[in-house]
Amino acid sequence: MSGVGPVEPGEGTRAWDAPEADTPPPPKPPHGRFAQAYARHRRAALAGGAAVVVLAGGGYLYATRPEPAPPPGPTMRETPYPSQAVGVSYLGPAPRPARAPRERFGFELELSVLYGPPITVERMTQPYAGLSLRTDPRTPFRIGMKDPRKIVVTMRVTECGKVPENAGLPFLDVTLRNTRAIEAHSFILGERYAQDLSDALQVACSNESMSSPKT
Repeated sequence: MSGVGPVEPGEGTRAWDAPEADTPPPPKPPHGRFAQAYARHRRAALAGGAAVVVLAGGGYLYATRPEPAPPPGPTMRETPYPSQAVGVSYLGPAPRPARAPRERFGFELELSVLYGPPITVERMTQPYAGLSLRTDPRTPFRIGMKDPRKIVVTMRVTECGKVPENAGLPFLDVTLRNTRAIEAHSFILGERYAQDLSDALQVACSNESMSSPKT
């Protein structure tokens, strides 16, 4: 018996015999000088990202840092002792009147407050028993930071035997007062004052027979 049957599929024509689609492999890293350039760019990108993170963190810490306390102003400073805050400067001999007796002479000083509240000069004396002293203006008087005072210290020899022939380191004793304390302090006015005082004493006592100058 002859007939025509179903046609058999040929080799390789079945659906399950169809070749599977190939999955594209991952790209391979470049070789040679391209690989070196790629590596350099990659390291630069990582370093740049790290720098951005560090700068951002530092900026945040700087912005959120605690503010330092302000320094203490003049109102917060403790009031000084008057002897620590006063300045005494020797200016020189005072002008001598034409008919002034030789046993009387004067010196000019300037007193000022360096810092702190005003200071009152209560008293001013000198250490030699044969000399008297007065000030112009008379004590007590007041000085301040913006109000220095120029004064004249007038001395008179009362007994030549009780004054030094050569005043080495003469000083003035000054009693000072401010809102903190009242204290006495000795001020050495320097070599120029010592020389001027010695010269004035020699002139006042140049006559050896004059032991007690008259008033």
